[in-house]
Amino acid sequence: MSSKYRVSVSAPARLHMGFIDLSGSLGRHFGSIGVALNEIQTRLTLSPATQRRIAGPSAERAGRCLTQLCRAMAISDQVEINIETAIPEHVGLGSGTQMALAIGSALNTYYELGLSVREIASMMDRGLRSGIGIGVFEYGGLVVDGGRGAKTLVPPVLSHLELPADWRFILVFDRRGQGLHGEQERAAFDALPLFSRSDAEHLSYLIMMQALPAVAEHDLEKFGDVISKLQVSIGKYFAPVQGGIYASGEVAAAMSWFNREGAVGSGQTSWGPTGFCAVESAGSAEAIIEKAKMHFAGSSNLEFAVVSANNRKAFNRVLVAG
Repeated sequence: MSSKYRVSVSAPARLHMGFIDLSGSLGRHFGSIGVALNEIQTRLTLSPATQRRIAGPSAERAGRCLTQLCRAMAISDQVEINIETAIPEHVGLGSGTQMALAIGSALNTYYELGLSVREIASMMDRGLRSGIGIGVFEYGGLVVDGGRGAKTLVPPVLSHLELPADWRFILVFDRRGQGLHGEQERAAFDALPLFSRSDAEHLSYLIMMQALPAVAEHDLEKFGDVISKLQVSIGKYFAPVQGGIYASGEVAAAMSWFNREGAVGSGQTSWGPTGFCAVESAGSAEAIIEKAKMHFAGSSNLEFAVVSANNRKAFNRVLVAG
């Protein structure tokens, strides 16, 4: 591409709502369900430059991504990357995958390489377990991936549905910590026992025959019921390595409170410590958040946010440089 152009990419955060089969008891490992979010994104612009330069939040992570991608693509890293916003790292919102795909997509467009999102993901070793981050980058909305089989490079997307525009997700952050990641995450998976075949069968049925039809029919209560059951099953499995169904005791207490106040579909996204739940509308979300701020006024560790589903794929555009 001519040096007259720069490339801007916006990649959505995601909620990872749970795995399906963590031991491959039914022939495929992992498989998962998740949702793209509107209000939390990684947004960056790649521009021509005479030497490599990266500025903005999560610049260190972006630098590692740029190095790995340029080696894999056999291209020059003499570009400038300005990061406007970055998904918070290691809190369960998919920051690593979205940064890798955002930079990979920008390089792909800038150098006119013709690569697919899945080829870029494979270069960055993304999708080794969950394919949700890749799926929401490709499609947005709600995604179910098929996990990993003997021939899998990147987990396939089995289902993609738009979520109702009115639905809102409430996020509960614990400012103190981060979820397991890197070597800690790998060690945790190694330490866990086999996942029950009967549980994997049950979760597969719940997602296929209850959660997906509920989304198609805009039935938040039924969708939320499935997500809560999935979260309890997976949370109990992870409890020995994360200290309970939730990684944060304060987030766990907050989610119980939100359930009593009428929210549905409560759980922890990925390794947390961020919790989530869902309500029918923006008005309901704001009302319950105001009550939560008063109820948890004595806790300096909790933070609340209201977000909506992003039903669009990651945004990539070419701009005139300057």
